[in-house]
Amino acid sequence: MSHQSKLASMTFPQIGGLAAIGFATTIVLANVIMVPAGLPLTGAGTDEVAAFFAAQGTAVGIGSALTPAAWILATLFGAGALAALWRSERARGEAWSMLGFAGLALQNVTFAVVVATRLALASTASDGAPSAISALWALHDAVFTLNGTFLALALLGLSVGGLRTRFIRPWHAALGVLAAVLQFASATLAHWVIEGGGPLGLLGLTGWLAWVVWIVAYGTVLLRRSTATCSPSRRSTASAATSWKD
Repeated sequence: MSHQSKLASMTFPQIGGLAAIGFATTIVLANVIMVPAGLPLTGAGTDEVAAFFAAQGTAVGIGSALTPAAWILATLFGAGALAALWRSERARGEAWSMLGFAGLALQNVTFAVVVATRLALASTASDGAPSAISALWALHDAVFTLNGTFLALALLGLSVGGLRTRFIRPWHAALGVLAAVLQFASATLAHWVIEGGGPLGLLGLTGWLAWVVWIVAYGTVLLRRSTATCSPSRRSTASAATSWKD
């Protein structure tokens, strides 16, 4: 079967699975570019911030160029997971997957502010006033840390929804809930994370690493379960409620 025919025969949840893996790859790649270049940590001083954005405009530009694709992929993943879970949830009067999709959409919007702030810093750091740079970086840190709220919402909704429909394994749901707790704790303690960093900064980092593993695993499940239960020969005869059960 050609690549074109394989793509044409994919279910929407399978497309969402590919998008999940693509999203994880994209955000990891963006960090591989930005972090080695010296991206300042949360709470960094004005001089360090100004020096980085004045010298590393190209790295900031490349990292930022990846994010629009990441937002599209994240939305596709959320829609694919919603398509996989929604029929079973609706029959029980639940909407966990809708909650997860809302979290993904909100984190896209919130992170757009983060990227916009980075681009603004890259454009003004070389000749901007220290007070303006300090204000922009403070905004960046606050929005970046508070974004953990929406990541937690996405993780919680799709983890609980996936578990209750028996779409994902208990360990996978537990990983999602753990990552959600870490992200929410970081967002709740945003003031102290920004002011002090240190061990508190590890809350968000650990939660982010768990989020990446979780989303790759979710994408793999969407691909595998769709392939196993919704092949073209069976799709017309199998009911949706049966298709998404073990």
